[in-house]
Amino acid sequence: MGGHIVVAGASLGGLRAAEQLRAAGWTGGITVIGDEPHRPYNRPPLSKEVLAGKASFASLAFTPKASAADVEWRLGTRVTAARLAERAVELHDGSVLSYDGLVVATGMRPRRLRCPGPLAGRHTVRMIDDAQVLRDELTRPGVRVVVVGAGFIGCEVAATAVGLGAAEVTVVDPLPLPMVGPLGEMLARVLLARHEERGVSFVLGSGVTGFEGDDRVTGVVLSDGSVLPADVVVESVGSLANTEWLDGNGLDLSDGVLTDQHLRVGGRPEVVAVGDVARFPNPRYDGVPRRVEHWSMPADSAKHAAKVLVGGDAGVAPFAPLPTFWSDQHDFRLQSFGAPVLGLGDVRVLDGDPSGDVLVGYHRDGRLVGVVALGGPSAARAAARYRADLLKQPALTS
Repeated sequence: MGGHIVVAGASLGGLRAAEQLRAAGWTGGITVIGDEPHRPYNRPPLSKEVLAGKASFASLAFTPKASAADVEWRLGTRVTAARLAERAVELHDGSVLSYDGLVVATGMRPRRLRCPGPLAGRHTVRMIDDAQVLRDELTRPGVRVVVVGAGFIGCEVAATAVGLGAAEVTVVDPLPLPMVGPLGEMLARVLLARHEERGVSFVLGSGVTGFEGDDRVTGVVLSDGSVLPADVVVESVGSLANTEWLDGNGLDLSDGVLTDQHLRVGGRPEVVAVGDVARFPNPRYDGVPRRVEHWSMPADSAKHAAKVLVGGDAGVAPFAPLPTFWSDQHDFRLQSFGAPVLGLGDVRVLDGDPSGDVLVGYHRDGRLVGVVALGGPSAARAAARYRADLLKQPALTS
């Protein structure tokens, strides 16, 4: 099967797409384009093991399968525009690549705070270079750290900073509890207490309006006018989809790239999207298109998208993944299966107790739609036992 497929994005989604295209029978050329200079690597450890100095880039790098050994990698290269009607993409150096198939795998980038003040001393954690620079800052004696954003990445960074011996670690968030959006109030209160017990301070219900300092940040100005002293600031305030290069093609780019139930983009059978940039309807739930920023999504979506791109959708069931995520913080782990965010109105303890290892179930219309375990290995095993039940759940109605 000849021709040429361009994969825009050289992170995990791009790698898995290239591998799955070969597995689906594509024998033509494959070119993977990525703006980082590095080959694909595992990102979840960046806010934990890499910051803690327990993992190197070599331990994170993925090795492509032998079937994808002939794939062309163009690293340190950015796709700047797509001309879908012409089946061509433009690169930042002005060159143009034609394609027979296009895989959109450009992922996300960190959202930055638009506040007055110096930039030096302010960090995000998305790439290996970010984590390595931040680690050098966090290991300075007596460092005072302010993390803006009490989501998963923010809380992981705060936990790692405490473990590295930071003098002060404070998390700021306008919401009333950490991680309350995806987990609900019950677990959020438990997580708040566990972080505080281990040395993290929280300023909740408050935003950030600016940063003090001349050449480098020395303080974080809160919405009430008070100032938190800071030597290092970590901004963990969400993500933005890397979709600007797709502008002008009549696509819905309001939140990532809207796809159909087979991950095809804009009604074009030769264009698919994979990973956390894809906003797709999941018939396992209510069919509302959503992006899913979970580690399992690049591999799951790449397998489906490659099959459809190479062979069409005849006889192929719609893409209906079971989302999975985990988060290591201090000495405990959060492990989830399903879509807890769809069941925040009906949250029940299924096993254990919030004071120790606990398994929580999330229900919608009386049906279990997600579980989250908090604690040690026994809690994670308890969550895994519910995976089969979640896979059997019938589709929800909207």
